[in-house]
Amino acid sequence: MTNANSSWASERVRPEQINKYLDANGDDFIPDGSIERQLTDKNIISAANDKVRVRDIVAKSLAIQTLTPEETSVLLNVSDQELWAEMETAAGTIKKNVYDNRIVTFAPLYLSTVCINNCQYCGLRASNDSISRGVLTLDEVRGEIEVLAGQIGHKRLVVVYGEHPKSGIDYMEKTIETIYNTKVSIKNHAEFETSIRRVNVNAAPMTVEELIRLKDVGLGTYQVFQETYHKETYRALHPASTPKGHYHWRLYCMHRAIEAGIDDVGIGALFGLYDWKFEVMGLLYHAIELENRFGIGPHTISFPRLEPAENTPLATESKYAVSDDEFRKAITVIRLSVPYPGMILTARENAELRKSLIHLGITQTDASSNIGLGAYNKAKGADFQESTRQQFILGDMRSLDDVVREFAQMGYITSFCTAGYRCGRTGECIMDSLRTGAEGKFCKLNAVITFREWLDDFATPETKAIGEKIIAAEIEELKVKVPKVFDTFTDYYSRTAGGERDLYF
Repeated sequence: MTNANSSWASERVRPEQINKYLDANGDDFIPDGSIERQLTDKNIISAANDKVRVRDIVAKSLAIQTLTPEETSVLLNVSDQELWAEMETAAGTIKKNVYDNRIVTFAPLYLSTVCINNCQYCGLRASNDSISRGVLTLDEVRGEIEVLAGQIGHKRLVVVYGEHPKSGIDYMEKTIETIYNTKVSIKNHAEFETSIRRVNVNAAPMTVEELIRLKDVGLGTYQVFQETYHKETYRALHPASTPKGHYHWRLYCMHRAIEAGIDDVGIGALFGLYDWKFEVMGLLYHAIELENRFGIGPHTISFPRLEPAENTPLATESKYAVSDDEFRKAITVIRLSVPYPGMILTARENAELRKSLIHLGITQTDASSNIGLGAYNKAKGADFQESTRQQFILGDMRSLDDVVREFAQMGYITSFCTAGYRCGRTGECIMDSLRTGAEGKFCKLNAVITFREWLDDFATPETKAIGEKIIAAEIEELKVKVPKVFDTFTDYYSRTAGGERDLYF
């Protein structure tokens, strides 16, 4: 690390922005010892074999109430396959009750592959000489948006930055502004322009002052994943000489974000670094802490799994590797324990597995994903990956059209709506609406309108034909569910079909 980079890194962690959230003993909200005991407690294991007890807990989830750690520990210890089947059904029911049958899609966009951290499981770690490094210029960013928005039809992005002075807050501001300001012609309708309407950020923990700047340039959701909530494992995987080596700086990044006025925060854990049951408990404790302290929990929860990465043995040799069955159980329990947030399943997983997991409560997923630097403009084919230019290897690189068509065949409508964020339905407001099911009514209206827009502008004939069937069914449902605004909806829908764009409730 150069002297300039070392100086920059040494100033990243601000103790005064952490210490005020610790308790009187300097402890945080992740009680490692208690979690371990809860997962192995004989009384909890006994309760996990009590069908009445398990069904009572699931009933609480169905009432859209956050579970306690003890209740979640009971679910994690269930061994009866009949109960697991009931839990999976309940997870799907919760998703339907809160979010209806909508699925939101997005694309990841890597803007830099430089990083000062040295995480043992990450292909982009500073010591990995096998990786090609770079930072996209603003012109290159525009080029990526021309493909993502103009050719594929994405409306939402998760932009990803490595932690490095070259991709610090000044660069973040400029790139987010560039993304929002890039208007591109639609590939099938040159007379229309489109753009990215929602920019979420996946980046390193930041200071309150930096987060205020991100908010001011239109940040959507701020995502930071703890990677592992287990302190000993965290210390072993993240060198103390790097900013990421500071467990508490990362753990309290969402506190700082909410303090900075950012309503929507996204948490997650990287499954495969430690015991998957412990990570589920960590996510629960994190959600409970945010709820108790700020009155709002996480907007989204993500649960990526370790995937192969260039010159990174730990990514494929971890003793905590999570099987498909364990992964399925983790998703189910996360949905039951924290029933209101969006749940993000990424293209790290292969297409077959993703399809089998959607009904467990997934609300968001990426599609047409390519995580190489500048990859959307350079891709040589639908399944092209260049391991030396990306953080890890993806499992599903199907086009957005393919994914949307599969969702429609499964009975889901793909929503390209970003209205709630622009109308102020964020933070505590959206949390209340989600718990009561009210948000789903707005979202269903906007889902149909934006799906109409995307089908007309980007869908292949096969996908459009299947999508038309979904839209017809949705409109019939809206007649019954929202009669008071159905005439307005019909007007917006007809205007959209006639060529107007970005109409929403």
